[in-house]
Amino acid sequence: MKRLVYIFSLVLCLSGCTSIVFQPDKKTYVTPQMLKLTGEDVYFHSGDSLLHGWWLHAKQPAKGTVLFVHGNAQNISTHIASVYWLPAEGYDVFLFDYRGYGLSQGEPDLPGVHQDYAAALDYLFKRPGANTKNVFVFGQSLGAAVALVGTDTSAYKSRLHAVIVEGAFTSYRSVAREKLASHWLTWVLQWPLSLTIDDDYQPVDHIAGISPTPVLLIHSEQDEVIPYHNALELYKAAHEPKSLWTLKNVAHIQAFNKPENRKRLLEYLEAHLAR
Repeated sequence: MKRLVYIFSLVLCLSGCTSIVFQPDKKTYVTPQMLKLTGEDVYFHSGDSLLHGWWLHAKQPAKGTVLFVHGNAQNISTHIASVYWLPAEGYDVFLFDYRGYGLSQGEPDLPGVHQDYAAALDYLFKRPGANTKNVFVFGQSLGAAVALVGTDTSAYKSRLHAVIVEGAFTSYRSVAREKLASHWLTWVLQWPLSLTIDDDYQPVDHIAGISPTPVLLIHSEQDEVIPYHNALELYKAAHEPKSLWTLKNVAHIQAFNKPENRKRLLEYLEAHLAR
């Protein structure tokens, strides 16, 4: 039933718009202080929207900085679960909410969230005292798509040491079509409604442009939200240097609940630090 409600909400929202079904939440569920992290509130502008984020300080002199671009539902107070462990390993983490999410002002739309990513990158590289020598981007699901497209068009692209994405999809139109096709009541609508989505922001069209910055794709074969074939198509479209980690028995954007995946990511970051 929950899945059917989601599909119907998608149908209602795909009426000539250029957005997906954004699911923002204004409630704060977890704070850095609750996780015993040293963090501070950050505010910065993206167009006419004032955005909110957290800067989590490394528990030792920072080796580098990770810009975290979160998935669709809720806000950074829940998605912090994917990165709260990085400060203990020597990385500053900057995570922010798109417009309309959490404490960020405005209403979410597809052009807007891409503008927000550009503003976050700009804030990071201009922040006094930030470690900008080793900057990594880590995006999940919606955030993965935003990071892939936004990095290709960013003036800071050459200053990034790697772009890491988990649960990424090839295009907004294709993922909407797959969701519509997943139930018999909306199957017949998959083509006409998906064509109403402007696909100017297709990650599959931008991933090659990130080269020579390394790209790491992480995806579970059992991903129930974004099918695994998306990772294969993105990997094929990407240029070297590129990597694909295929996981098993992991739910959508839940890779770093497992210690072995955290260890593997730390090794990847270490290998890409400036020497």
